[in-house]
Amino acid sequence: MANISRYNAPDDALDDLFRGFFLRPVRLEGQKDVQIKIDVSEDDKAYTVHAEIPGVKKEDIHVTVDGATVSISAEVKNEKEVKEGDKLLRSERYFGRLSRSFSLGQEVDDASVVAKYNNGVLELQLPKRSIAKSRRIAIE
Repeated sequence: MANISRYNAPDDALDDLFRGFFLRPVRLEGQKDVQIKIDVSEDDKAYTVHAEIPGVKKEDIHVTVDGATVSISAEVKNEKEVKEGDKLLRSERYFGRLSRSFSLGQEVDDASVVAKYNNGVLELQLPKRSIAKSRRIAIE
């Protein structure tokens, strides 16, 4: 005889939705909270973004500008070994990818963007794209 099981769609769907929802990622003692923190300032010609990405090489940072949307991503590599003499007591490794995207109030001139990375802080100069003024067209 075949095994028949009952499927209750609404209850099972909710269980699937919330399974693992309240679990938090494991973080080891003393491990930093890894995220990209940003400050954005604006003047009449450009936006200035300061993004804190400590412990990352500048070769591992990628910035993309699409209209008014700015995306920053970075590859994070963290390795730590604790030794006592020749005896290895603990070895920890973390490899991951961070990303942050946000929209600005006006489109950016992506051909004139300047990016600098110094002491764990990425600085972006994002010039605003000039807005074409409307003009009245004479009809012949």
